[in-house]
Formats: sequence, C-alpha cells, structure tokens
Amino acid sequence: MDKGKIFRDLHYGDVPFIIANPWDIGTAKLLASCGFKALATTSAGYAFSRGLPDGAVTFDVMIQHCREIVAATDLPVSADLERGKGDSPESAAETIFAAEAAGLAGCSIEDHTGDPKSPIYDFNQAVERIAAAVEAARSLKRDFVLTARAENFLWNRPDIDDTVRRLQAFEAAGADVLYAPGIADVEIVGTICSSLSKPVNVLAQPSLSVQALAEAGAKRISLGSKLTTFTYGMIENASREMLGEGTFGFSRSAMPFARAQALFLKSDDG
Repeated sequence: MDKGKIFRDLHYGDVPFIIANPWDIGTAKLLASCGFKALATTSAGYAFSRGLPDGAVTFDVMIQHCREIVAATDLPVSADLERGKGDSPESAAETIFAAEAAGLAGCSIEDHTGDPKSPIYDFNQAVERIAAAVEAARSLKRDFVLTARAENFLWNRPDIDDTVRRLQAFEAAGADVLYAPGIADVEIVGTICSSLSKPVNVLAQPSLSVQALAEAGAKRISLGSKLTTFTYGMIENASREMLGEGTFGFSRSAMPFARAQALFLKSDDG
C-alpha cells in the first residue's frame, strides 16, 4: 500500500478534505477512529505538549515524533517539518530523505527562517530550497507529497502579491501542494487558488467553512495547532470552574472513561 499515492489522491476529490493534527500517539489513534482520511503532525502542538514554544523542538526529535505518529495509525501521515534541517537547499533535500525514512506520506517545508528579526527567506533562496526538496522527493522509490508553505501572513507580512508570487514559483519548482497559512478571508483564498493549478491547502479559521473553501477552490483544510489549543483551553476553563466555583460541571462534556479505554484496548490488539 503506497500511502503517498493514497494521500496524493485525496487532493483531487470534489470537496476539500480535512486533515487532522494529532500531537501524540493517543490523539493520533483517537482522530483515526473518528473517520479522518489522513493525519498531519503539528509543530506547535507537539512543542506545547513538551512544555516548549513552537519552533523549539530539534529536527531529530521531531522526526522521532513523526515515527511514533506513523506507527500509531494506518492512515497516511504528513508532517509539519517547519524549515527542515537547515537553511540551505541541500538541507531541504536531506529533510525529504529523513521524512521518507520515518514512513511519512508527505511533509511541508516553509519559507520561515526561524529568526523573528528576519522571518522570511529571500525569494530566490526560498525557491531553491523547494526545488531541492522536489528533486529529492522525485528520487524516492514511493510516492511522496511535498507541500510548500509561504508564511507571510503568519509573520505580519500580509502581502498577497508576494505570497502568490512565492506560491507560483514553488509550483513551478514542482511542489505538489501549496499553502499560505494564516488567511481568514475566503476571497483571498479564492485569489490564491485561481492563481495556481495545483492543490491548495488552507488553515482552518472560525470565519471559514468547508463549503466556502470548496467554492473558493481549496482542496485540503489543515487544523494546525487548533485541536491542541482547544484542548488546552478546555483544561484552563475546567480549572477556573473548579478553583473559582467549586463545581465539576466540565466533566459532563468529557469522553466517558469506558469509551477511551475501549479505544485504546482495540488499538492495542491491532
């Protein structure tokens, strides 16, 4: 079973599919049981689970995390590998080889440098990195879906013209999926989709819906760290209730213990 091919085919359906983002083995098994067709790691979600800020997990530790998520489910798994192993095109290629060895069906590489003072790679460097990653992906013996990310909107650079220019260059370099996270306006999503011929991924936002994104031309919807921060928010709200009101009403919304036990007993049996 070529999970890369299965993952690629998901991008060509009539409606966009939602790719859910677990941050540990338990959430991977839970989300797989809910009916999602593919999973993706979340760099922020995993970092938070380790008590670290986003961007603070080393590449080798992230790859080990990817192996754990891949082993936890039969679904195709893509990975948020941030900028990869380093800044050079060669390191971008090495990122692909490491991702394939971890059993991933795909991964994303972004043009964010990791440096808040200079957050976005120079245009030419960004394109050269994606081109090298594409060459590495095409050399593999199995299918592998490369997502190229333009990070302007996440770093206070809401320049749609530059974002489209970068995504078009990434597409021309051979990227399989294009992604500009942080956009909440469906009209901008439509502009991006109409400027490209390959599938576009969109980060879920409260202002967006599957139907609206389908009409705009998107093919994949990522949750990013939203399930992680939702979970953290619910724990924070429950804590406020317990410590402030002395009540435990939050537990009414909890998954029943028996359901959780049955889920993991089943997965443990294979």
